Amino acid sequence: MSRPWSLFDDHLRLAVRLTPNGGRDAIDGIEADGEGEAFLKARVAAVPEKGKANKALILLIAKSLRIPKSSVSLVSGETARKKILRIDGDPKELVKKLEIFLG
Repeated sequence: MSRPWSLFDDHLRLAVRLTPNGGRDAIDGIEADGEGEAFLKARVAAVPEKGKANKALILLIAKSLRIPKSSVSLVSGETARKKILRIDGDPKELVKKLEIFLG
């Protein structure tokens, strides 16, 4: 299976499928959609109104990778379940952290 991230010079982009109002904040692994594109499955307890779920997702990713939340931003998918996050930093180090976290 492919990976849900793309590397750039000073950041990586992470494809995420978010389930808002999911009862708890958690990352549920990597999954492929019907077209074979990989994405990180995440759930947050926050409701999808006024950006609350997006903010909770950014905080969840930042905590999981042990990076400042200011390093994580939403590139696309503000109102969609599938989102693209930009994570600033050394892309190789970020991939190592993701792989360690995901096991």
